[in-house]
Amino acid sequence: MTDSRVSSPEGDACPMVGVIGGMGPDATVEFMQRVIDATPADDDSDHIHLLVDNNPKVPSRIKALIEGDGENPGPTIAAMAQRLEKAGARFLVMPCNTAHYYWEYAQESVGIPVFNMIRLTLEAVHQAAPGARVGMLASPALRKIGLYERYADDLGLKLVYPHNENALLEVIRAVKRGERRHGTTLEAFNRAAEDLGRQGADVLVLACTELSVIQESLTTAVPVYDSLQILADEVVRSVEG
Repeated sequence: MTDSRVSSPEGDACPMVGVIGGMGPDATVEFMQRVIDATPADDDSDHIHLLVDNNPKVPSRIKALIEGDGENPGPTIAAMAQRLEKAGARFLVMPCNTAHYYWEYAQESVGIPVFNMIRLTLEAVHQAAPGARVGMLASPALRKIGLYERYADDLGLKLVYPHNENALLEVIRAVKRGERRHGTTLEAFNRAAEDLGRQGADVLVLACTELSVIQESLTTAVPVYDSLQILADEVVRSVEG
């Protein structure tokens, strides 16, 4: 995995981490909890300083990328990145896979690192399972824009997607509506995972952070790599060393 540790200036024992959030709000809160859980701490002061812009008003990535009639989210994401940098963040993260289509908007607008969750996730898979056939549990937008393919080809990974991507998109929308515990939502989630297993997936990647919110409901025996957890772990490694 790429070494993305951030050096701290003298007296800055715990650099502040800026979170470009709200895509969606539940996933951002889940990311914060993952960081807390992954941090070795005996008291409050041992935890990582997170500055979170949990902005659910970022223009819809689905409308922009799939439906083709939505506002470009890039400028809003860039403005969020700039505000977090001005507030003192030493590096930034964006806990939304589809929003990484606009990752360059964020990175080019600031002078601090913006971690790339897509690259980090596939590097983790490559290290653990070189040449794997990777089953993607993701929004249909990711396949349409080839977001993971940008990095998978160079790493020698083969990506496969569920046959019924619209059913999985409905699972994502159900989580956004607060229906994460509904039986139909969880059944459809597991059907998508089973489909990928039948397609010969060696591993599964949770490539939508709404799906990370309901990860515990998966019953598959196929190893699962959660992009949200990988990002949270990288934050802790970068701050704690």
